[in-house]
Amino acid sequence: MKKILFYLLIGGSFIAQSCINDNDDPVAVSKTDGFTVDANVGGATQPNQVWFDFGTNSMAVNQRLDWDLAFYAGNEFKVMLNSSLKMAATKIPNATDIKQVTAASVATLTSQVVVAPYNAANIAYIDDVKGNFPSGYTAIGEIRANDSENGIYLVNMGVKLFTGNIPAGVAETGTEPRGWMKIQVIRQGNGYKVKYAPLDETMNISELNVTKNSAYNYNFVSLVNNKEVSIQPEKKNWDIGFTVFTNVIEGLGTYIYADFVIINNLGGAGAYEVQATGTTTGAEAYNNFKFSDIDQSKFVYNDQRVIGSNWREAGPSGSQVKSTVFYVIKDTEGYYFKLRFKNMTDEKGERGHPQFEYKPLF
Repeated sequence: MKKILFYLLIGGSFIAQSCINDNDDPVAVSKTDGFTVDANVGGATQPNQVWFDFGTNSMAVNQRLDWDLAFYAGNEFKVMLNSSLKMAATKIPNATDIKQVTAASVATLTSQVVVAPYNAANIAYIDDVKGNFPSGYTAIGEIRANDSENGIYLVNMGVKLFTGNIPAGVAETGTEPRGWMKIQVIRQGNGYKVKYAPLDETMNISELNVTKNSAYNYNFVSLVNNKEVSIQPEKKNWDIGFTVFTNVIEGLGTYIYADFVIINNLGGAGAYEVQATGTTTGAEAYNNFKFSDIDQSKFVYNDQRVIGSNWREAGPSGSQVKSTVFYVIKDTEGYYFKLRFKNMTDEKGERGHPQFEYKPLF
């Protein structure tokens, strides 16, 4: 994928912000007032995940239902759940044979391994919401070199996409259960082998081999469709993502958020929020913000939720963008941008239509 390098046209010459990679084709563009983008989240059920790259002004889209597990492609061996589907997991105590695990044998766990019951204990059943992998906690324990140390896990497959009518201004991320799986993951060369089946399947245990591809943050798998799938772009080719997201409310446990924005902290992206002060509006503060105003000490690289749901307000009084904030982004290749959200609904008031503008900073 080409990486656009933004240039300023000064005195008839183009001045680059930094060096370009040997494999990149620079595309010189004159000074720009920025870009306005409609993120294809898909409406009130928010069926899509959107991965956006500032440098190429490009968007990749997949359905939330396209994948279930993400296998870390770096040096460590870790497995993440699809947070956008309210998935959860826990190790099954004393289980040694995946074929022997049934709904009856894990009946005491199925009422516990859930998302969003306002129970602080349920945080243990989801992954590190900050996205601090490979060091962060994962509901499925780190995959060990010794096969016998890798447990069998009960996986709540989360929820289906909602299909009913939704009032204007409301987002419905799904409530109908997708059921349960039992899985076991072991190492397989430079990758993983995952064994899995529905809870009461005692004969036919499916297997998938996943080889790490270090150009990406993760390799993704659909257990439902029994295959590896392509989801995120390469780790240097996206900066922010729009997704439904399982988050944590301190002291209350897990909660599902619509209209959530994450940064690609694994790929090296960072961001921070700027609040308009005094009588200055958010739009004025955004327009006036320049490269020399960047505060390097404020960048957050260790929490993918630095934008999160902070850019919008949603509640009984309606849904709207926060007009007083904007964001400064350092992308995965070290370039700087300012970002302001303009809309979260369409002209009919339907949620799931975020619009933002951004501009490179020199």
